[in-house]
Amino acid sequence: MIVPAVFLQDENFVDLLYIVAFSLFIYGLSGLTGPRTAVRGNKIAAVGMAIAFIATLLTRGVLSGSSTPWLIALGVVLGAAVGIPAALNVRMTAMPQMVALFNGVGGGAVALIAWVEYRHHFGGDFALKVEIPSLFAAIVGSISFWGSSIAFGKLQEILPGRPIKLPGQSLINAGLLLVCVASAVVLAAGTHSQLLFFFGILVAAGVLGLMVVLPIGGADMPVVISLLNAFTGLSAAATGIALNNTALIVAGMIVGASGSILTNLMAKAMNRSVPAIVAGGFGGAVDAPVSAGSDGGTVRATSAQDVAIQLSFARLVVIAPGYGMAVAQAQHAVRELERALEAKGVEVKYAIHPVAGRMPGHMNVLLAEADVPYDLLREMDDINPEFSRTDVTLVIGANDVTNPAAKNEPGSPIYGMPILEVDRSAAVVVLKRSMASGFAGIDNPLFYEPKTSMLFGDAKTSVTEVTSEVQAL
Repeated sequence: MIVPAVFLQDENFVDLLYIVAFSLFIYGLSGLTGPRTAVRGNKIAAVGMAIAFIATLLTRGVLSGSSTPWLIALGVVLGAAVGIPAALNVRMTAMPQMVALFNGVGGGAVALIAWVEYRHHFGGDFALKVEIPSLFAAIVGSISFWGSSIAFGKLQEILPGRPIKLPGQSLINAGLLLVCVASAVVLAAGTHSQLLFFFGILVAAGVLGLMVVLPIGGADMPVVISLLNAFTGLSAAATGIALNNTALIVAGMIVGASGSILTNLMAKAMNRSVPAIVAGGFGGAVDAPVSAGSDGGTVRATSAQDVAIQLSFARLVVIAPGYGMAVAQAQHAVRELERALEAKGVEVKYAIHPVAGRMPGHMNVLLAEADVPYDLLREMDDINPEFSRTDVTLVIGANDVTNPAAKNEPGSPIYGMPILEVDRSAAVVVLKRSMASGFAGIDNPLFYEPKTSMLFGDAKTSVTEVTSEVQAL
């Protein structure tokens, strides 16, 4: 790469580029607050990242090594070869897995950078202002990488989605954290000749990442993905401090701060604390109670024609989407049903639970893709008071977030989690493929209530059939 010599010598110019880059990061992030500006915001942030990359290349010493330009070019080619096809071809149902995987890659990269920095200073002078953030980045980055890998495995159903917890796991986790901190203290105290301690940090932190995420399942998973995202951002910021890279510091802090705020908001919306989620997730050591259906409760099946009649003569219909809608890719069909009902004078709203789906904002993304007006979406706290005047609630693959056991059965693994109170509606129609349980692995008493009817089949096909019947009435 040919760069004017005056730019290579001018550190102020590089700093200016970094300022432009993180200004675009912040401006782009502000665009992600709404679906209408999200795509533009993402593109603006991407331009900022490109500028930050160029600024890094212009930094003194980056391109001076004999192999550095080729290594940088190889990294760009490999990253583009993997990232672009993955982003273009990923289905919306697999988006949470990809978010978890890419986030883990970021954490892993930070841990590797910390390892390289330590090897670079091995046996020599390693200033504390560089060593301490490097050690922090190694611990948090390794936790993020291995934790995100487990999250990916659970979401991809390579691993069981249910909580997996070992006896005395809290003590094991505390011991692993103690090993990480003790090894970091030993290294910071001046024991630079012992690579074993740094290797111990990476291994102990990696196992800790596995042990923290394995016990988590159910509706806690979106919160964990957000938390791991915050971890990656904080570790990246620490790496930026170690490398004296302004853009990396700012970008890492933005990701870390936004991820932390989102994690806290989601945990509060679920009436849970982040430490409680990390300590065990849903399931824990509590067995799910026997459901109404197990005692002989009956399920009332219905047809698309009957559902269409119910919806067409309703005043207010609320649609509660969940992961089942994502699996069936039914968001466009749902949008057409909404239009058909509105043409008949029916008021339609969407009930959005904060952890519906498999990642934060999953349902919002799907519905925005189908051009659903944003003002029709109602968050849980806003829509719950309206269920008492709702004629029909259409539940599309939302199992755990509509489960009345969360408020009625103290022995339930999800007891205490705020839910969409669809059981307060005059009538409930549930669209499901089968009677299989949701991600939390427990039955839903809502299915057996007299006011509830079940429309079995693929959600997209069922919604399309209902829409046709509504239009024919």
